[in-house]
Amino acid sequence: MHTYLFVDGLDMIARSHSGAVGLHPRRLLRPGGPLYPADAIRDVNVASVVPSEPNAGGLVVRVRLQGGTVVWTDLMYPDLQGRLVDEVRFDLRQYLGEIERAYREWKDVDDEAGLPGEGCRNTRGPIE
Repeated sequence: MHTYLFVDGLDMIARSHSGAVGLHPRRLLRPGGPLYPADAIRDVNVASVVPSEPNAGGLVVRVRLQGGTVVWTDLMYPDLQGRLVDEVRFDLRQYLGEIERAYREWKDVDDEAGLPGEGCRNTRGPIE
């Protein structure tokens, strides 16, 4: 199982690093997890070329909170017009709401499957 990260309708991971897959939702979407913004800038591994090893040459996003805006920087992927996307900004309330929605959806699948921490389908999240 892995997490897809859609930004403005585009699969950010696939467009940034075609050989990588998003890390497990348990790692990325858990309450207070790495994608939750903080005043201090942090580098977050969001994808890996080896799904069982999060630090195996994947994709890192720099996440920071700037007032009521969550900022992801150090991105490098093409938008639909071929322009390079190097930064995206999200409204804090919408961002947190989407992460929490995706986590609940994933958690519900795990609960239904009866397998703690291991779900049976992919989860889209956090931003779409």
